[in-house]
Amino acid sequence: MTIDALRHSPEQLRTRIADELRRARDRSTVLTDAVDQDDLVRQHSPLMSPLVWDYAHIGSQEELWLVRDVGGRDPLRPDIDRIYDAFQTKRADRPSLPMLSPDEARAYVAEVRNKALDVLEHTPFDGRRLVEAGFAFGMIVQHEQQHIETMLATHQLREGAPVLDAPAPPAGCAPARDEIYVPGGMFLMGTDLEPWALDNERPAHAVGVEPFWIDTDPVTNARYTAFIDAGGYEDERWWTPEGWAHRHAAGLRAPQFWHRNGDTWWRTRFGHVEPVPADEPVQHVCWYEADAYARWAGKRLPTEAEWEKAARYDPESGRSLRYPWGDEDPAPENANLGGTYLRPAPVGAYPAGTSPLGVRGLVGDVWEWTSSDFRPYPGFAMFPYPEYSEVFFGPEYKILRGGSWAADQSAVRATFRNWDYPIRRQIFSGFRCARDV
Repeated sequence: MTIDALRHSPEQLRTRIADELRRARDRSTVLTDAVDQDDLVRQHSPLMSPLVWDYAHIGSQEELWLVRDVGGRDPLRPDIDRIYDAFQTKRADRPSLPMLSPDEARAYVAEVRNKALDVLEHTPFDGRRLVEAGFAFGMIVQHEQQHIETMLATHQLREGAPVLDAPAPPAGCAPARDEIYVPGGMFLMGTDLEPWALDNERPAHAVGVEPFWIDTDPVTNARYTAFIDAGGYEDERWWTPEGWAHRHAAGLRAPQFWHRNGDTWWRTRFGHVEPVPADEPVQHVCWYEADAYARWAGKRLPTEAEWEKAARYDPESGRSLRYPWGDEDPAPENANLGGTYLRPAPVGAYPAGTSPLGVRGLVGDVWEWTSSDFRPYPGFAMFPYPEYSEVFFGPEYKILRGGSWAADQSAVRATFRNWDYPIRRQIFSGFRCARDV
């Protein structure tokens, strides 16, 4: 949703919101319809919920916020509130809950959507902060798109015959130079203008960084393979003490889903076994692996502020752009988003997404680990509930930026902040490196 949404008529905004809700539902329906009922209720990993839990949870949140709160309507299923409260039960324990069956879940989310669309038709976009510029509806759109990415991660962990397929991504090209110089100085980080930006992206505030170099592209499979072949996983010098302990405890030897056969690295991708493409960004690496590679390469992970300056700063105007390519919403030529190819594209495949400084692939393809902990910005104000951001602030979580190939444009901005534990690898995570001048 663009800043221009603030200037849309209520009718135009309603149409835009309805389109976004439909796009999200189309994606989540494809992922749940792709497997049979046994697969929907099965837990494919203790790290993930059964697919049917995610699907019904999407409906539950839509009911809580749009039907009950915004619309003031009577609850549809108050008896399942606790079952689909993500903070009540750990993912590993969710199969033991009295979940809705697949047929019940489909009927429930459809009924919720019908009522939510009726609420949309009758809601004025003023008078409450929750509904200004359609915020509550945008929050629910983003919530469903985020769970779609979670469901894709579950599909990746699923064993059995492939059920998802996609065309090959566009061809890439090598960079003219491996690193880009980013000048030091102040820039505007965060946002006060994006109508659907979430609380942790706010407020906009001036931040200063020292000059630094940043990789033109995310680290590729070929470059990461060089780290493996050089004994990077066996050399304690490159790892933090916590990372070294985790490497041993988890038996890390390569990115998740990789295995070696002779001289060739192979990967399993949604049930397809294929050679690891050399020119794609590496994915399914945890923060400890990214940090170790950076040390081995004589570099480091960028801070969150450095990443955002590389992505948004326009040296010609001196201002921060909405996206690396400018202020326009993402178009197909700008970034690999929305699950179109079910994989990262080769580096350099989206020249139209290059930042003014010359950094490529900052949005889409892989979430990029940064060195920063998840902390609130100065002046942070919780809205509309503490469990979206506030309860996660602290050193336990590391920040990821940029969005992956699985993320949707509605849930990706150059200000968008993702976070996870540094051990996580099932997510579509990669990284790029930086170094001091």
